[in-house]
Amino acid sequence: MNTAKELTYETKINDTNVYVYGNIENLTKEEIKAYIKEVEKEKNSEVIELSLYADEESGYIGRSAKVKPIPFDRIRRITGYLVGTLDRFNDAKRSEEQDRVKHSLNSDMETL
Repeated sequence: MNTAKELTYETKINDTNVYVYGNIENLTKEEIKAYIKEVEKEKNSEVIELSLYADEESGYIGRSAKVKPIPFDRIRRITGYLVGTLDRFNDAKRSEEQDRVKHSLNSDMETL
């Protein structure tokens, strides 16, 4: 695959930065919007940045995109209940949660 790495032009469509590389400067605004819509449908998220590039061997247009992160709620299993927040727990359950051993991904343990 021989992709062009030279930036041909850049534009902004709505809130999306678009970068076009190679010999594809004849893309219309509607075609670029279609690429953005396709990525948003695939990733189920808003596109922040879209790069389009020409594959000179195959003649296809490749793409890569940065999308807006999707926020999520933390769900924990505490004493048999799946909860996102502790606001509905009484004082005893909150105390129990505070007394739990917290594990982290960073470890000071020696690796062998």
